[in-house]
Amino acid sequence: MASRESTPSGTSGQKAPSQNGDDSIKEVLAEIKTKLLVMSGKGGVGKSSVSAGLAMYLADRGYQVGLLDVDIHGPSLAGMMGVQGLLDIDENQRVLPKAVNANLKIVSMQSLMQNKDQAVIWRGPAKSGVIRQFVGDVRWGKLDFLIVDAPPGTGDEPMSVAQYIPDAQAIIVTTPQDVALADVRKSINFCRTIQMKIMGLIENMGPFTCPCCGKTISLFKEGGGLRTASQMDVSFLGTLPFDPQVVKAFDGGTPFELKSAAADFIDALAQIVEKVEAFAKNMWGGQSSAQ
Repeated sequence: MASRESTPSGTSGQKAPSQNGDDSIKEVLAEIKTKLLVMSGKGGVGKSSVSAGLAMYLADRGYQVGLLDVDIHGPSLAGMMGVQGLLDIDENQRVLPKAVNANLKIVSMQSLMQNKDQAVIWRGPAKSGVIRQFVGDVRWGKLDFLIVDAPPGTGDEPMSVAQYIPDAQAIIVTTPQDVALADVRKSINFCRTIQMKIMGLIENMGPFTCPCCGKTISLFKEGGGLRTASQMDVSFLGTLPFDPQVVKAFDGGTPFELKSAAADFIDALAQIVEKVEAFAKNMWGGQSSAQ
């Protein structure tokens, strides 16, 4: 998959596919309708959970979805989605994504490492190279959505995604607290500086209804995401309330248990997915899915 210099200790000993140039990337991207980069200004805002939730619900609505984890140093999506084992390679030296179900497949750095506790100690060029290969050397096939989960911040990984997937649109995740919102503004300005379109902002871990007393509890204040979106002139996709069942589902690698979350969370996620779907259909010119 990667060169000898950039292959982490503990990956499989399979023969790695070569880099096939820009033509290979263009060929792959031509079969993917909508590319979404899910990013955040800081860690701990539940960005990967949001990426996984969006992917699950879009797939549940009948779309073909790819989920790409480009958090090189802290990949988590494979475990969250219950995917185990190393990635396979086909006869043409193309990487085969792991299937979560008939409509959803995933590629993660975690699925390249035999030792899940092995630290990946790479500099920028190595990280950029493997992200390039995650796009150009993976047999994604026809997809309606490719959801790319980036590490927090505005470093090598989101820059590489912008370089190799120039028509990607950003979905920025935040929590309502002021420190997260300050970093979100940096993420918005990052996207504008590199001329990446922003689909919208999602506020995660918002107010939720206490199951014991029925009162609304705000862990991190409330309404900050909507205000920030308005101030920065970006679309607000919605607020996801905090829900322990979501944490339990993804921590246990049982994503299908996400549907057991509280009705407030499910309804909020469904509304966000509908907005993402509407944005995408507008770009597709009314076509419904990849065939």
